[in-house]
Amino acid sequence: MQLFGHPLSGNSHRVQAYLDILGVDYEFVTVDLPNGAHKKPDFLAMNPLGQVPVLKDGDLVLRDSTAILIYLAETYDTAKAWLPTDPKGRAQVQEWLSNAVNEIMSGPFVVRAIKVFGMPGDAEAAKAKTAALFDALFEPHLTGRNWLVGNAPTLADIACYSYVARVTEGDFDLGAYPAISAWLMRVEAIDKFPPMVHAEAFFAAA
Repeated sequence: MQLFGHPLSGNSHRVQAYLDILGVDYEFVTVDLPNGAHKKPDFLAMNPLGQVPVLKDGDLVLRDSTAILIYLAETYDTAKAWLPTDPKGRAQVQEWLSNAVNEIMSGPFVVRAIKVFGMPGDAEAAKAKTAALFDALFEPHLTGRNWLVGNAPTLADIACYSYVARVTEGDFDLGAYPAISAWLMRVEAIDKFPPMVHAEAFFAAA
């Protein structure tokens, strides 16, 4: 199994984290995003959209991080611990997976990408969108509960963690969100969970 991704990609991180938690043997292949490796023909043959991550498992090639999480849960989570089997729980997890690739990508992801990678965009608008997401959904939902769905961690927590955790790299203060901050610490305490690398540490080591 090979996971093609980048250490600073939250979408890559969520898959890498889940593979580590499950103890699945895989090779992490770093895609040189700054030099456009994701737009080269060999990579585009795996993902025509030119995005990371991509998972290769035998003859299977998957190009969407949440689809990869579902595949791994169905194939390698023998305990069926991370994706509920009942319709209610499964649908609730899917809600958060949708948030991970929609609202989180248009809020926290953009906040960080503008500051860390110089991505064009309106930083203040992205921060306002992030605050609205946290105020309306994440903070009230996590107040009085430990996990996004049910009484144990699920794919929902794995999928939503990365860009929420590193939104502070875009100068967004989580001090007003104690429930979110406590949830991030619980996710990081999951056995074998690798916290997402800090951009500053990554660039310092490069």
